[in-house]
Amino acid sequence: MSKTKLADNLKRVRDRIAAAAVRAKRKPESVRLVCVTKGRPDAAVAAAIELGQIDLGESRVQDLQTRVAKLSEYLTRRTSGLQLSLQWHMIGHLQRNKVKPLLPMVHMIHSVDTLRLAESVDQAAGKGGRKMPLLLEVNCSEEPQKFGVAVGAVECLVEQVATLPNVELRGLMTMAPHADRAEDSRTCFARLREVFEDVVRAGRAGPGFRDLSMGMSQDFEVGIEEGATIVRIGTAIFEGV
Repeated sequence: MSKTKLADNLKRVRDRIAAAAVRAKRKPESVRLVCVTKGRPDAAVAAAIELGQIDLGESRVQDLQTRVAKLSEYLTRRTSGLQLSLQWHMIGHLQRNKVKPLLPMVHMIHSVDTLRLAESVDQAAGKGGRKMPLLLEVNCSEEPQKFGVAVGAVECLVEQVATLPNVELRGLMTMAPHADRAEDSRTCFARLREVFEDVVRAGRAGPGFRDLSMGMSQDFEVGIEEGATIVRIGTAIFEGV
């Protein structure tokens, strides 16, 4: 593994994020980079952390459990307290029976798409004595194989989830259709921003409702131009490492 290459990749990604934010007349620090660790070697993920990347994303609860345990041991040996500042994000589809083991490990869940799942998170968070930040996943592309609440049902689900006492509804997330050109994702991202703005305008969510998680390695700059506050990037960070 080349830590130099990883450092170069991270710098390049962060520079591109900053440039996209400036084009959108926003501050670069308004965009949070979540490094997607799915399928990456533990050593490469640990190196990214040592380079200052503390927001990390995984797609499966079992993989996250394994990753957290291994990295905690590794970082305890290599650093002093750095692992305490890590913020793990659950970015993949979540089943209700996996909520209980997940919650102690994560900072935010990006993929809540039903009231029943939100209620399971609320119940587990209450038992754990915390308030769980979450995003609602929206199927803006209307692809049948994708998870996510339908665009037309978002406002109703927001209103329901906002009443749960042990969750904090932070915003919305979506995944654009796979495409060869980043620009092809713009319609999907613009649609999510419009839905987000409709929710805010209708006053259906609280003041914490401020995040749009959209954009991955192939299209994150378009996501930022359309209002993303969180981008989920893996390949562009670990490519060639």
